[in-house]
Amino acid sequence: MNPPVDEKETGLTGVVVLGATGSIGQNTLDVLDRHRDVYRVVALTSNTQVDRLLEQCVRYRPEFAAMADRSSADEFSRKIRDAGLPVKVLSGEQGLSEVAALPQAGIVMAAIVGAAGLLPTLAAVKAGKKVLLANKEPLVMCGHIFIEEARRSGALLLPIDSEHNAIFQCMPAGYRAGQVPGGVKRILLTGSGGPFRSHSAETLENVTPDEACAHPNWDMGRKISVDSATLMNKGLEVIEACWLFNVLPSSVEVVIHPQSIVHSMVEYVDGSVLAQLGNPDMRTPIAHALAWPERIESGVDSLDLYKTGKLEFEIPDTDRFPCLKLAYEAAQKGGTAPVVLNAANEFAVQAFLDKKIKFTDIHAIIRHTMTTLEHKDSGDLETVLEMDARARNFALEYVNDQLHQDRRMTK
Repeated sequence: MNPPVDEKETGLTGVVVLGATGSIGQNTLDVLDRHRDVYRVVALTSNTQVDRLLEQCVRYRPEFAAMADRSSADEFSRKIRDAGLPVKVLSGEQGLSEVAALPQAGIVMAAIVGAAGLLPTLAAVKAGKKVLLANKEPLVMCGHIFIEEARRSGALLLPIDSEHNAIFQCMPAGYRAGQVPGGVKRILLTGSGGPFRSHSAETLENVTPDEACAHPNWDMGRKISVDSATLMNKGLEVIEACWLFNVLPSSVEVVIHPQSIVHSMVEYVDGSVLAQLGNPDMRTPIAHALAWPERIESGVDSLDLYKTGKLEFEIPDTDRFPCLKLAYEAAQKGGTAPVVLNAANEFAVQAFLDKKIKFTDIHAIIRHTMTTLEHKDSGDLETVLEMDARARNFALEYVNDQLHQDRRMTK
């Protein structure tokens, strides 16, 4: 295998894509494809999607590829050898963290879904990279650690979530994540309302995973799609916004906007409200963050306001969608409360996708876990990881014991 290629030798900026086979990863590669004279792919990662990652390695010829699942990595290694590709294959959490910190890459797209992305993303931050944050869970779980490590290492954190990217674009010139934004009064965080925005509480009892994943505007992975359907996605975004933009939860207001054209807004103390608009396509925030502070073409169609016709805004219904209320409660409590919230939600969403629980059980599991487990100060990573594991185990026990017992009694 050839030695690592330095950016200075090629004149190209090296990019690592964590979670390359997911929706964000594929959109990132689409944008990079349009600018091969500026960027080159250094490393790609996946969890278990062996064949898709192999296809990407054939196309982009990265120096490294990593698979989180070790058994999948063994299969992937064999296929890489059979294909005669000069790609070094790594595996497990350590392998993901290693590629996230590669010296020949200046940019890391952090697009691993859930808590699994925490340590690899943190490795990129510690290495001082330009980190494109598509994974909100690391900031939800330990935002204070990420912000402090970015200050120490000089890493640049750029949000990829369409809402946070929009907020970032509406911030004062030269703004960096974690700073106190001068003159900002309020952040208006928009959301489509998901596929069940107009459903009654009674009908939510029997919705299926496929129905929950049928988002009206965005093409997303199944976990994030369910979060959107419960409005937990907005709740997690509230917590993420508090860390990214150094504001209190009371300064972040969720606004339901069914058209997904206004991606978020920032209100200033002089009464000005700045908004970022665009078609619902993740390539826009990806291109913005890749090239920041410059602009590059993304492949997204121009916004046609005449065709859109109207823009609607509504207050979220936290009675039908209590996950949003739970997230605000966790944000206000602080400490390990957001860790517990996120862990219980990840467990519950997967259980729903596996058809082990009902859609309406998701918030019940989260609420029970949050109210039963004691909360701690989340001062170090060890505490965060410990509480994450405890919350998942507690949610599992609750489902196996109490929830199923209640079901048997009602039959």
